Amino acid sequence: MRRDDGAMQQRTLFATGTPWEPVVGYSRAVRVGNLVFVSGTTATDRDGRLIGRGDVAAQARQVFANLQRALEGVGGALRHVVRTRMFVVDIRLWEAVGRVHGEVFGAIRPATSMVEVSGFVDPDMLIEIEADAVVHDADAPR
Repeated sequence: MRRDDGAMQQRTLFATGTPWEPVVGYSRAVRVGNLVFVSGTTATDRDGRLIGRGDVAAQARQVFANLQRALEGVGGALRHVVRTRMFVVDIRLWEAVGRVHGEVFGAIRPATSMVEVSGFVDPDMLIEIEADAVVHDADAPR
């Protein structure tokens, strides 16, 4: 990518090391300049095992922990998040998911949306979340 002054901007990728990232051909997070985009993230641990089976709030908490790790992997933090997109298998779970989102982002208040989807790769997954962030120059690692 080019900046307005013609200089190339560095593209930084963050991978978790799960086997499906190279198969599908994606990164957990991508940073270009001060913009960070975090892929749809589920409630898996570092070994790919689902956390919080049957409990959407527990899954949401794990998702936010995974999002935090991805953001930190490219020099960002939760405070830099400007947008989240939440996908749930049952929209009736909105309040439990919303409360966990509020625990994490109550002071940050990013733009957000929550939509119901028909399912995920693992039928026990109840939620997946994407995030976009802007890392301010003063916050950027040197």
